[in-house]
Amino acid sequence: MKSVMIVFNQANTGRVEYMLDVLGIKGFTFFEHVQGRGTNGGEPRRGTHAWPEMNSAVITVVEDDKVPQLLEAVRKLDARNPEVGVKAFTWQIDQMV
Repeated sequence: MKSVMIVFNQANTGRVEYMLDVLGIKGFTFFEHVQGRGTNGGEPRRGTHAWPEMNSAVITVVEDDKVPQLLEAVRKLDARNPEVGVKAFTWQIDQMV
């Protein structure tokens, strides 16, 4: 199994939730008000007067065979509106209780 963390501009919240629904991914944890800045020229998301936008994040654990579909959906969402920003990160889950 793999964990997939998707970090995205809050403007994409509905699209990310829809993407998970379409892929049949039921379980996830949603984090609001995530601050940060992308590594490739991304503008800060800090919720301040200077940088008012904010990010959110979703983390889910899925079977290995679901990962390519999920990452492809994230790529398509990012290509649709690259200045808004969405990134996905994966890591191996060895055990789960």
